[in-house]
Parts: sequence; C-alpha cells; structure tokens
Amino acid sequence: MKLNDVLQKTIQFFKDKNFDTPRLDAELLIAHALKLPRIQLYAKFDSPLSEAEVNLCRDYVKRRTAGEPVAYIIEEKGFYGHIFKVKSGVLIPRPETEMIIDEVLKDFKKHPKDHVRILDLGAGTGCIGLSILKHIPLAELVTVEKSAEAFALVQENIASLDLSERTKAIHADVASLNAAELGEFDYIVSNPPYIDVNDTQVEVNVRKFEPSMALFSEENGLYALKSWSAKFAPSLKAEGLMLFEMGHTQGDAMKKHFSDLAKLKEVTVLKDLSGLDRIIKGRA
Repeated sequence: MKLNDVLQKTIQFFKDKNFDTPRLDAELLIAHALKLPRIQLYAKFDSPLSEAEVNLCRDYVKRRTAGEPVAYIIEEKGFYGHIFKVKSGVLIPRPETEMIIDEVLKDFKKHPKDHVRILDLGAGTGCIGLSILKHIPLAELVTVEKSAEAFALVQENIASLDLSERTKAIHADVASLNAAELGEFDYIVSNPPYIDVNDTQVEVNVRKFEPSMALFSEENGLYALKSWSAKFAPSLKAEGLMLFEMGHTQGDAMKKHFSDLAKLKEVTVLKDLSGLDRIIKGRA
C-alpha cells in the first residue's frame, strides 16, 4: 500500500466520523508513524509502506477514533511557534492560552527592561513561561508544577528549547510555597484549573483523557484562580502584570477579586477571538 492511499483513506475515515480537523489529524498521525516531517507527506505520496508501517498507522487511527487526542498519540503539540513535548497525564496546550504571551510581549515592547523576572504557576508543559522566555532574551523564568508527570515534561521542554540557564523549575504545590522566598516578578502568569467540578458541559474526551488536577477546581472553578492570585499578587514588582486564563463565565467574579487585591491597580478582562471572557489582567 502506498503512502497516499493510507493518507487519503484516513482523511476520509475521519471525515465520516465527523472529526473537526480530519486532514490535519491524519497528516500529523501518519507523519509521526512514518517518522517524516509533515511537509514531506505529499512529496513522498507514491512511496510504498511496509506492513509494519501500515499497522502502526492503523494503531494510531484506532486510538484517535477512540477519542484520544492527537497530541497524546504523537507526544507533542505546537504552541506559539514552538514544539512542546506532551504526554498523557499532562494538560495539552490550547491556542487561546497564547493570548497571555501576546499580552506580556506587547507590554514588554511598551515598557522594555534590562532584567525581567517571570513566574509561571501550575506550568504544565511550561508552554506559557517558556514561550515568553524565547521572546525576551534577558528574562529569567521560575516555573512551579505539582504533578510529577508535568514537572518531568517541563524539564524536557526547558532542555529542548535550550532555556536551562534562564529557567528555575520548582516541583511543588503552589499552595505550599512561601511566595516571599521566590522574590518579586515583572510578570506572573498562569493557566490554573478553573472548570467547576460539576460542569456538565465539559467534552467527554477531555474528561476521559486529560488530567482532572489540571482542569477542575472547587468553588465553581474559582478556588485556584482566587487563591493563587491572592497569594502571589504581593510578589509583583511596581507596574508588574498578573495574567491568568479563566473560564468564559468567570470574568465578573475575577474582575471583582482582582480589584479587591490591594496590590493591583488596573484590572481588565480580555476576550478571546470568540468574544468570550478569557484572561483576567491586573497591573501593580
């Protein structure tokens, strides 16, 4: 069987299953199975595949059909122009989270500094803090992650992006940290767990495959958002920014919470491309 035959059959199969991105899913899975850059799939479309290669493609298709995210199958995810290692048990980076990096870089362009310190709470893969670090050459980053699986991935991504010299990774629960011991920061960023544990609108496959610790929080999803921000707002330098991703129904509650924090003067709710509340932003 030729590469193009497998690719076209997979695309059609995913279309018949009503996948949102059938061609992209098929290309990513087959490229990974064949150890090819995705761009080479069509250059090599006439190449014959071995039985082992066809079987591996079939295995990936079965896993995807069962609902497993592509990122977990190929163990990587593109985010803000970089490739991050991803594994089952660690939250998959989302496009909407890139808004945080956009805001930080926009602020840095307006207010450039020689020495910038960034804190990424509940870092997961490290995609937020490390993406910022790649764009601010003299910055330093502290990441905090509780999950052993995620902490291992943070370390892998730090190494693969060649950021070891400017990053300190801490394996700890945010709640257990002494904020004062970490010092002050110009930017404090986070995509904390913010989904209500009783939310019935969460996609079945998100609940099934992604880590509940990174998704769900008590108090209508607000516990981590409020407790983490309250604990670390005093650690902001003058004119520093705190940016947290949140759920689209949490804008009003988080705007009030940020406004009640003594350290924060300017509070703004930022909307995503769908016009939904997505980021809460506060300036010291």
